[in-house]
Amino acid sequence: MLVYLIFVVSLAALIYGADLIIDQSEKVALKFNISEYIIGATLIALGTSLPEMAASITASYNAKPELSISNIVGSNILNITLVLGIVLIIAKDVNPRRDFFAKDSSWALFPVVIFTAIILGGEIDRIDGFALLILMFAYILFLIKHDKDTVAIAHSKDELQEIKEFNWLKTIVILVIGFIMVVYGADYAVESASKIAKSFGVSDWVVGVVLIALGTSMPELVVSISAALKGKADMAIGNIIGSNMANITVALGAAAIARPIKLDFSIYTFDIATMLIATLMLVFITANKMYSKPAGISLITLLIIFMNHTIKSVI
Repeated sequence: MLVYLIFVVSLAALIYGADLIIDQSEKVALKFNISEYIIGATLIALGTSLPEMAASITASYNAKPELSISNIVGSNILNITLVLGIVLIIAKDVNPRRDFFAKDSSWALFPVVIFTAIILGGEIDRIDGFALLILMFAYILFLIKHDKDTVAIAHSKDELQEIKEFNWLKTIVILVIGFIMVVYGADYAVESASKIAKSFGVSDWVVGVVLIALGTSMPELVVSISAALKGKADMAIGNIIGSNMANITVALGAAAIARPIKLDFSIYTFDIATMLIATLMLVFITANKMYSKPAGISLITLLIIFMNHTIKSVI
């Protein structure tokens, strides 16, 4: 009974922590006239990717390469199919101001292609790890240098009052509290969900590939849905693209630096192919501005196919 209580409490912490992050990130963006996309793709994306980083680095250090890789691949698939899919289905009007296809699609695709090329060699060594970290640094530089949404805009009276009352110390404290709640909420959600799954006789592989990936994607899911429901589509989509970048470049890069990762590529052919297909679907959606419920349903359909194949292959 206790494990069920822990699961419910951890989910509540995730939801409340995500709400704190969204509110304070909006204030930071407003204070410095920074676009919501940059906030979502950097600050929020890196924060919500902490569970993936922790899980992959720990798995790699403990010589569990399969878990390290499957967590990243599974999380990236879920971020696009589940998170973006739900955002497109439940949000009343997803109409981002940013042209994601022109500015960001390549950054969603680059790390996936590079990761696939590296993994074909059967090993991700420390040099590869450093190279992946440099790619994330290049993405952040790109955002800072080429973002065009930071021009001065007219603010409402309420926004001007918020800018006047902005307090750095208060904002930082609340952001830290929010990230702690999101990260630890995800951690306990994963642990309790694993125990619940095992009590029903589900295999360890399914627990690792599905539940851990799902658990570490919970922060992205909650934060993006919360942002979308508040009409912050740029922040929601920015979090998804930025998180997927961070998962491969930072989480996997740091894991490879901690301990080179060796594995048999053939085992992960379907999973990696699914991640590539999901990323291409993201590019297609942004290229055609298909921010609609049918597009969301298409992403959920790919998720169902992926989950069905994964479960059938290990039972």
